[in-house]
Amino acid sequence: MKNTIVSQISEYYSEKLNRHGETPQGVDWNGSEGQYLRFEKLMQLVNHPQYFSINDIGCGYGALYEYLQATYKTLEYRGVDVSADMIEAAKRRFANCQNASFFHLSIPDEMADYSVASGIFNVKFANKESDWHSYILSTLRQMNSYSAKGFAFNCLTSFSDKEKMRDDLYYADPCYMFQFCKENFSRNVALLHDYNLFEFTILVRKS
Repeated sequence: MKNTIVSQISEYYSEKLNRHGETPQGVDWNGSEGQYLRFEKLMQLVNHPQYFSINDIGCGYGALYEYLQATYKTLEYRGVDVSADMIEAAKRRFANCQNASFFHLSIPDEMADYSVASGIFNVKFANKESDWHSYILSTLRQMNSYSAKGFAFNCLTSFSDKEKMRDDLYYADPCYMFQFCKENFSRNVALLHDYNLFEFTILVRKS
């Protein structure tokens, strides 16, 4: 089942990139304002300016790296994505950046201080809710395994307006996700659900 899901994701985002180019729409966001707000929330995970390494899961064309360059001067960035087209675009954009590397993978194969994932759990296609839920939990376990200091992710929220919810999207229960992370990964978990998007962000900090 996971291989099927990964193939669906790869095809979907490759098509978005080919249609919209290296833009927020190319990774299925409405615009840059929401995209950067998501980055801001995810990066609350890192509460110090000194050097750190980070895995970006579902990195797309490297928008998070571009955002990080403006804030953090000493970091090691590693982006992975299931779409080969996305990885080629990222490599082309940041060919001269010595502290960034990009790989065609579904999950990192090297440990980093932190890992983040933005938007990778939203589009479930025609998969069963239970299958997509299992896919998310499996991915979170893998993120935990490759994150020395913590990880962060976002999901669409089950508290979205019912009339606007779509059958092909997955709306996670934020309370369940918070409890799952508390019980399985760390005592230090934060749930951010106070910003003006139909989603939430969870930060898991390891003690």
